[in-house]
Amino acid sequence: MSHLPFDDTTDFTNADRGFVTALNPAVITSDDGQVIWDNDGYAFLDAACPDTAHPSLWRQAQLCARQGLYEVTEGIYQVRGLDLSNMTVVEGERGIIVIDPLISAETAAAALALYRGHRGDRPVTALIYTHSHGDHFGGARGVLPRGTEDGVPVLAPAGFLEHAVSENVYAGNAMTRRAMYMYGDRLAKAPDGQIGAGLGMTTSTGTMTLIPPTVDITHTGQEEVLDGVRIVFQLTPGTEAPAEMNFLFPDRRALCLAENATHNMHNIVTLRGAVVRDARIWSRYLDEAVDLFGDATDVAFASHHWPTWGRENVRDFLATQRDLYAYLHDQTLRLLNAGLTGPEIAETIQLPPALERCWHVRGYYGSLSHNVKAVYQRYLGWFDGNPAHLWEHPPVESAERYVECMGGADAVVAKARAYAEAGDLRFAATLLNHVVFADASHAAARTELAGVYRRLGHGAENGPWRNFYLMGAKELDEGAGTTELDAANPEMAMALTVEQLVDSLAVRVDGPRAWDTELVIDLVVTDSPAAPARHRLTLHNGALTHRTVDPSGSGAPAGLTLTLTRPQLLSVLAGGGFDGIERSGDTSLLGDLFAVLVEPDRSFPIVTPQVTRDATPQVAREG
Repeated sequence: MSHLPFDDTTDFTNADRGFVTALNPAVITSDDGQVIWDNDGYAFLDAACPDTAHPSLWRQAQLCARQGLYEVTEGIYQVRGLDLSNMTVVEGERGIIVIDPLISAETAAAALALYRGHRGDRPVTALIYTHSHGDHFGGARGVLPRGTEDGVPVLAPAGFLEHAVSENVYAGNAMTRRAMYMYGDRLAKAPDGQIGAGLGMTTSTGTMTLIPPTVDITHTGQEEVLDGVRIVFQLTPGTEAPAEMNFLFPDRRALCLAENATHNMHNIVTLRGAVVRDARIWSRYLDEAVDLFGDATDVAFASHHWPTWGRENVRDFLATQRDLYAYLHDQTLRLLNAGLTGPEIAETIQLPPALERCWHVRGYYGSLSHNVKAVYQRYLGWFDGNPAHLWEHPPVESAERYVECMGGADAVVAKARAYAEAGDLRFAATLLNHVVFADASHAAARTELAGVYRRLGHGAENGPWRNFYLMGAKELDEGAGTTELDAANPEMAMALTVEQLVDSLAVRVDGPRAWDTELVIDLVVTDSPAAPARHRLTLHNGALTHRTVDPSGSGAPAGLTLTLTRPQLLSVLAGGGFDGIERSGDTSLLGDLFAVLVEPDRSFPIVTPQVTRDATPQVAREG
């Protein structure tokens, strides 16, 4: 800690620069009165760092907790501290361009109202999504309510909708559940509880929405003029998101960096889960941004944290971020090619001193440890080459055997307590975790493990690590709880294509239950963009597949054909019946399909074993 420049207050100066006004009180509620955002709960951060927090993370939390409306440069404003992300407002000739409307419609509406209270009731004339993560599009209806979006262009990088769906719908339940731990949703905001997440404070829990893009950004150098404002784009796929872009406002010498360069080390793969990102290409796109925009930029801002002002400061900021991801990638590859595994590299690698001392590459959100493992995973996958790890027992079965070998649960708890007292919290957690998975009712093991997790959390510089440890302790003490944010709500479904809707059904099919069910259903969707399209759904061998077939229906007939619009399809999938829908064939086939679908469990445990296990027998196979 002594090497960190705590006497450098530049970040605090920049975080306060351009302040106009704050939301007071900084509490946002839903229509039914539920609190979905409370930034006032972080007032305790005004005090000195306690012994229940890492001083570096405490400093980052103090910076991220600042909230209100800020002027970035003439005609560009940001609302910060009203969600995990920032919302940016760019003033045009007739109204405003909104960039990244937060997570929830409620927080986005509050952010827009805060801006309008200072700058007037200007209409929204364009909407831009910088990338495909929910905290950058979820509040869309808060700035463009239904009935106001006609004629308003919505811009996004090519591939946005596909990746937004794959993350927030296909794997949405598991990711949202783990995000609850990553952001500490159930933790009290307190010096010994939730103090932020490094990237921002936490996530709002309101209504997540999505207005599909109408304009795709397809190539670097593409220029668009929105409400009289000229914008030059740089596509950066495979960086912080599979579909992402930076862009310059050349007439205002202002550069939007999306989430490609923020005031922390980012994730190569997040703890909530995501597609593994490419640190190599991330670094190259940052280098390209320096070349494309460095001499034309006086201020760089992003969708998290605070801006960087001054041409040379921006170039230095981008170059340092570039070097971080290049070093992470290249040194991990060097060491894996020397035979080290992911965990071994994570214990071995060290950043150069110049990067170690730099505040904006500290591991507040991503960490050097889990990013190295992500790079390893990208190239070599989950298997480290050791055949002992090729076919290990799952956690409960392994734990039962370890505990038996070590003399029983009480003996393991005693050994773990000794390790904890000696300061080896990591191994104490490993031992106690075995006891909890071997016997979830063992009260002493749960209590001891919760205590170890709290100590690990309080010592973590990384926000998500802290939250995972403290949420783990809370689950051990109180049970798993339920995820409040629902990424798969009707508003999200309205934005999906027919193919994506069917894919979202396919991932809910209970395979074993569907082994002996066979059916073919045609969906003739009459309001498809080009012409009526016939989508054939086939359930066979427990797999629901689909393809587009001859619209005339020639060829082998389906067992059931429904002719309907997309809204009617959504209604059918929600169990709304067949009113007003043309149909031929056996309508009971739809019931057969619904009978093999399962609803995701929004309260599955993370640090304790599942109550029930899949009874499907495990069979050894070769090849």
